[in-house]
Amino acid sequence: MPHIVVHLSGQPDADLTRQTVDAVAELTQSVLGKQLPVIAITVQYIAAETWFIGGQSLAALGKSAFHLDISITDETNTKAEKARYLREVHAAMARLRPNLHEVSYIHVIDARGAAYGYGGKTQEYRHQQAGV
Repeated sequence: MPHIVVHLSGQPDADLTRQTVDAVAELTQSVLGKQLPVIAITVQYIAAETWFIGGQSLAALGKSAFHLDISITDETNTKAEKARYLREVHAAMARLRPNLHEVSYIHVIDARGAAYGYGGKTQEYRHQQAGV
């Protein structure tokens, strides 16, 4: 049940949005084992003139960048799975974004099950009901 927010540098682009959502959803399923029906993704664009790395705008650097936050239930993925996710998402974004700046962050947010959920139910409640 991850919630994912992706920020992309540049102007809105429907094709890039679709490709980003598809790539991120696929990796979230294949690497982290999350189910597609509960993966929520939003994509937002930030002008290259207003995105700064090292005190310089991406426009001045001639680079693109992304930032991805993914909230997952704590203790549902290993350190190795999360490390692989970071590697593979970065590689996928590098294929989609020309001149991708290395300083493009991914943040895997391990949210406590009792403080995170959807449909009015916490993940802890879902876990307890599953009898696991």
